[in-house]
Amino acid sequence: MTLTKKQTKQLRALGQKLSPLLIIGKNGITDATIKQADETIEKRELIKCQVLPDIGVDAKEAAQELCDKLHAEVVQVIGNRFVIYRESHRDDIEKIRLVRE
Repeated sequence: MTLTKKQTKQLRALGQKLSPLLIIGKNGITDATIKQADETIEKRELIKCQVLPDIGVDAKEAAQELCDKLHAEVVQVIGNRFVIYRESHRDDIEKIRLVRE
């Protein structure tokens, strides 16, 4: 799924209010990090992540690697933080209604 410009803009606005729920530390993106991210994004659809400084990976690389493994979309990368989105398969959560073009 590829996001349109309007959908990306909508998700950026929603992501602005979020606090980082996933912090990528000195070990980088491990299996435990991927599992935690998968569980979190399945519950919320939109999550903000933070990459600690001086770990050898920047936020853009970490966002792309995480999205590749989670089949998610990068919404925004600013500094050491990034926001990613993936539609949830669960029916018991309130889903984000994306705008249509």
